[in-house]
Amino acid sequence: MTRRSYAEQRPLDLGFGVWSVPVPIPGNPLGYTLVYAIESPRGPVLVDAGWNHPEAWAALRDGLAAAGIDVASVHGVVVTHFHPDHAGLAGRVREESGAWIAMHEADAAIVDMMNGVPSDVRGSFQVDMLRRAGAPSEDLPEGPAADGRQDPPAPADRRLRDGDLVDLPGRKLRVVHTPGHTPGHVCLHLEDADRLFTGDHVLPGITPHIGIYPFDRDDVDPLGDFLESLTRVGELGELGALPAHEWTFPDVAARAAQIRHHHEEKLERLLALLAERAEPLTIWETAAMMTWNRPWSELPPMLRGMAAGEAAAHLRTLEVRGVLRRLPGGDPVRFQALES
Repeated sequence: MTRRSYAEQRPLDLGFGVWSVPVPIPGNPLGYTLVYAIESPRGPVLVDAGWNHPEAWAALRDGLAAAGIDVASVHGVVVTHFHPDHAGLAGRVREESGAWIAMHEADAAIVDMMNGVPSDVRGSFQVDMLRRAGAPSEDLPEGPAADGRQDPPAPADRRLRDGDLVDLPGRKLRVVHTPGHTPGHVCLHLEDADRLFTGDHVLPGITPHIGIYPFDRDDVDPLGDFLESLTRVGELGELGALPAHEWTFPDVAARAAQIRHHHEEKLERLLALLAERAEPLTIWETAAMMTWNRPWSELPPMLRGMAAGEAAAHLRTLEVRGVLRRLPGGDPVRFQALES
């Protein structure tokens, strides 16, 4: 199956009291987020909410109406993770309905931090992070507030932990903590329908971005966390997958295994490349050596920054596995393969 354009999407009745509503992401190649509405006696609960934009809000409101749902009746919004194409409209839904917003405590803490930091400070952080990764001056944003990002999402009213049951009367929606794409990413197991809302953790045709921020952190391993989370989701069995992008599919365990294999192969290729180089490499130099969906020379600065974050995550996993070393005191930080 191939990804369909947003123009081809319509709200769908998926059975078991679940609807999907496509919500556009203006100007983004992903096209749209699939927001899900789960019916309950107290009112529907949404899984994610979409990008904060007037066009997206109209699509969410009208899509819910096509499913017979008044947005004012929404009981709650569970955000799979804090990224703007998932959490952006949660605050607007809360304003219209009085609904609660819930997300995992790790992502809720990040949102609180983001809301407490002025935009110019966030921009300065971005510039310094890129510099320490070894980015040349032409790839640095111009000015401290030039990151071009949306405002942070609305803070959560409720903080979730692994194994919690979401406040969904008459249904059983259980939180499965799946860190990697973000520290607090969650999947949601609708146990009374054998379905798993996978957010960005398991997607049918693409893999989510796994990066480290700041790039040179040495106290986290998001790719290692992601791989462990894939194994855990696979252990849930052949559940029907309801992802946040692309299309629904029948066997989340099989797809999770494919994604894990993809990253293990990528780690092997990266280690082989590093072993061929006598000199240590910066994160930026490493990213430029890796394979992306188009040549490094054609990537704009923003996508190069994302690629560097992903390169950093792969370097960190190799470091944790003991096959790579980080040179002490480097600015920018440099890595070198260990002799086998």
